[in-house]
Amino acid sequence: MQNQQKEEADKTAVRVALWRAMHVQIDPSPHVLEDEIGFQLIAPDDGWQRRPDMNPRATARSRASIVARARFIEDRVIEQASKDVSQYVILGAGLDSFAQRRPDIASRLRIFEIDQPRPQAWKRQRLIELGWGIPDWLRLVQVDFEKSDSWWEQLLAAGFDPKKPAVVASSGVSMYLTRDAIAATMRHVAQIASGSTLVMTFQLPLGLIEPEERPGREATEKFARMAGTPFISLFSPTEIAQLAHDAGFREVKNISATELTRRYFVGRTDHLHPSSAEELLLAVT
Repeated sequence: MQNQQKEEADKTAVRVALWRAMHVQIDPSPHVLEDEIGFQLIAPDDGWQRRPDMNPRATARSRASIVARARFIEDRVIEQASKDVSQYVILGAGLDSFAQRRPDIASRLRIFEIDQPRPQAWKRQRLIELGWGIPDWLRLVQVDFEKSDSWWEQLLAAGFDPKKPAVVASSGVSMYLTRDAIAATMRHVAQIASGSTLVMTFQLPLGLIEPEERPGREATEKFARMAGTPFISLFSPTEIAQLAHDAGFREVKNISATELTRRYFVGRTDHLHPSSAEELLLAVT
């Protein structure tokens, strides 16, 4: 990968994409998610698996969480598409590859990927260079959060219709946002047509995760602070559910790491299972 691409690709998105690829390349079948598209976009240098954040054993549960949350979201999108929901919004899209991996479903939707201008421009360039292109049904929506642009206004300008149901996904984002920003996002989504879904990941407070995972979580938070992206918002399942109810959602459900394990990891010979630090909110208008 050229230096310019390394500078423009979002580091967190790269890590997530590489973990998704690692799941395919080093974990035994069955794979929870088959995704090496981000890996192809990144085209990492030889030896990428020797990066400290790619240690297969140390990152196993984080890797499992990444593929589990992606699989859960995609299952919901596919389910809703079968019910004629035709819009899919991805907040903080990063190197999400649903549009490239599942064109059979994606081409029947209007997909809006919302992200920062620089990494999204990099992704656009790489998709074109590798032959995937940008089909008409895929809208790349640039939002400069540092300049406080409204993602909702940019989404509407890109052709989103709030009078039609949609699935809105936000994964790996909420811990970097203030509670007020999260509540504002929820209020916008809660106004979308009846039958719309919000799927949002959230990080639990340290005291609610398994004791053996706490040192790793403390180290993660330390590195995040050093990188200038501190964890700002942590929630218990009850707290985030109340936030969603207050925003106006009709149905609210918590999807725990235990539930994800039951859905996607039962019977594995390697005992791979998700981290207890992250769960999902499923809210319906």
